[in-house]
Amino acid sequence: MFKQRLLTAVVLLPGVIALVLYAPSMLLALVFSAVVLLGAYEWALLAGYLQRGARLRYCGVTLLLCTLLYIAGWRGSWTLLLTAMMVVALGWWLLVPGWLVWRITFPRSLKAVCGWLTLIPALFAVVALQAFRPGVLLWLLALVWAADIGAYIAGHAFGRHKLAPLVSPGKTWEGVIGGTLALLVAAYAGMWLVLPQAGPRLILICMLTGWLSILGDLSESLFKRQANRKDSGTLFPGHGGVLDRIDSLTAAAPVFWLGLSLMGWLR
Repeated sequence: MFKQRLLTAVVLLPGVIALVLYAPSMLLALVFSAVVLLGAYEWALLAGYLQRGARLRYCGVTLLLCTLLYIAGWRGSWTLLLTAMMVVALGWWLLVPGWLVWRITFPRSLKAVCGWLTLIPALFAVVALQAFRPGVLLWLLALVWAADIGAYIAGHAFGRHKLAPLVSPGKTWEGVIGGTLALLVAAYAGMWLVLPQAGPRLILICMLTGWLSILGDLSESLFKRQANRKDSGTLFPGHGGVLDRIDSLTAAAPVFWLGLSLMGWLR
């Protein structure tokens, strides 16, 4: 399993970096929109839409919502629209810890809404960050990857105390500590390379971004557990489906955009 994960990551990583750094914003928007629609198809299954037609209709509604939001931003104020979306997304992610504790089973319609709250703001945040400066989006990805890799290594080497055993038994508090240390390194490195004028306040935003990425992972794990599925899909060998690859990013991207925007660093 580890070899499969490593091989898949090695194959995908150069393409992802090239797309972020060199692709025109419209191309990245189209590619990530396709990723989000694939994620929506998987989410519909987790939500309980078992028929293929129902999952395709959920994707269609997802595409319609994204299109309407794009038109609203184009005809109005992109900054206002993005801020509103990211605040709504942040509100959802701040509710997630309580849901993880109580593990309430939502009705299917509410799970569908949770999917839109998870996927759509992340799409717009990713596209907006790359349009502002590709290096900023790459830095966000590096933060998410650092937290994930640090947690994986520390958890396997030292993991003893379970973080959320009824949701994701493999995650430990030792892993969180390891992920936090790796995140701190990525935060300082990125600050000097990408936004050296920002100062230490940016480190706090990076840490919050990394910690929220853990909630993205745990949230998807609970949806999968309630749907009795190990992975959201089988697209990536050793990694699972699309949601299994972007779950952390869906929580990290909105708060990262919101933090940078509120500090005035996206002008």
